[in-house]
Amino acid sequence: MKKVYLIAAVLLLSLKGFSQGSPDYGAGMKFNLDEDGSKYLRVISWAQIWGQYNSDRPLDGNGNEQADLDFSVRRARVLLYAQINKDFLIVTHFGLNSLNADSMSPTGKGDGSQLFMHDVWAQYSLGKDNAIGGGLHYWNGISRLNNQGTLNLMTLDNQRQAWATLGLSDQFARHIGVYAKGAFGKFQYRVAINGAETNNLQATTVPTNNGPATYTGTRLLGSKEAGRTYAGYFEYGFLDSESNFLPYKVGTYLGTKKVFNIGAGFFSHPNGSVIADAAGNLSGENVTIFGLDAFYDVPVGTQGAALTAYALYQNNDYGKDYRLGTTYETGSMVHGHLGYVLPGKSKTRFQPYVSYDQRQIDAINDNASQVGIGANAFFSGHNSKLTLEYQTLKYGTNKAVNTITLQAMIYL
Repeated sequence: MKKVYLIAAVLLLSLKGFSQGSPDYGAGMKFNLDEDGSKYLRVISWAQIWGQYNSDRPLDGNGNEQADLDFSVRRARVLLYAQINKDFLIVTHFGLNSLNADSMSPTGKGDGSQLFMHDVWAQYSLGKDNAIGGGLHYWNGISRLNNQGTLNLMTLDNQRQAWATLGLSDQFARHIGVYAKGAFGKFQYRVAINGAETNNLQATTVPTNNGPATYTGTRLLGSKEAGRTYAGYFEYGFLDSESNFLPYKVGTYLGTKKVFNIGAGFFSHPNGSVIADAAGNLSGENVTIFGLDAFYDVPVGTQGAALTAYALYQNNDYGKDYRLGTTYETGSMVHGHLGYVLPGKSKTRFQPYVSYDQRQIDAINDNASQVGIGANAFFSGHNSKLTLEYQTLKYGTNKAVNTITLQAMIYL
């Protein structure tokens, strides 16, 4: 009975203070399983709902014009983690993404309506600051954005090309494998060895003779030749240290920390891509991606203002002239974003921001550029917010695509 009272008290007190700006949110839905709280289950739930206007939407599968305004459930997720004792941690994360009128199904049994596992991993601590683990995990390499959490983004969404292996070697930016992570003073690291996905976004693709590479190494060359990937991300923090208890990087702290980090990371998939010569003979090409980035997030003045800035250089080698849609290309990218929390004493806070990226694309010998201009309205920190963003994408010689998106988010 005493434990029941303790759990009830935790729930009643869970709406106080939060480290990313909310005055109303504390430990959240945390269920203590012993008297001192060293054994517990923590539950996190969030939803992001979008209304998006785009006057240049392509024709649908039947050749009909689509509506300018579209509504979607961008994300609906539940994450649970349990600290069994000080040495063991279990994380389970499931949900759905981008459910809209086109992906819904009559009885909720279609592919677009299904919940699926994002993370399932277990971890064993090696002392205070280091650990090893394994499973379907998100301890990624390359950059901060490739490890970005979606609970506390500053921009409307993550920079899509920064999730550089999503659907190519992994399941929704998660690999199955083993990892090590930790810290030595102000230096943090995460490294992983993983299995490469076989049934990826190019599951039925075969390279053409003398044509560009396709990301089909695991399927066409076999797992012995192309079945492993390697990743790592390393960073040094000059100011406050960030938590690496979970892998999800914070987008903006809203003035609650002073952070200045520089980082570098990589992803390597030997023989991940395949090319065919003039006679149709197949050979593997190594996939190599690396990034350099910097993150700066500090309070400004005494009226609650805060500055967030981020810059990333990413080099992508998916193989000879690789290109898949307007998302993945062999080439390079520079990305940056800047946001400012306006000063004020009101509980509701506003954060205008801008983002920009420029991509160099080998396959078309041309560039792509994207600009975003938006603002966040925080009603209770990241736990309750609205985001409005205008974005324009110019890809090579194609006509610019312009979108306006309003997002409502609740996070408990």
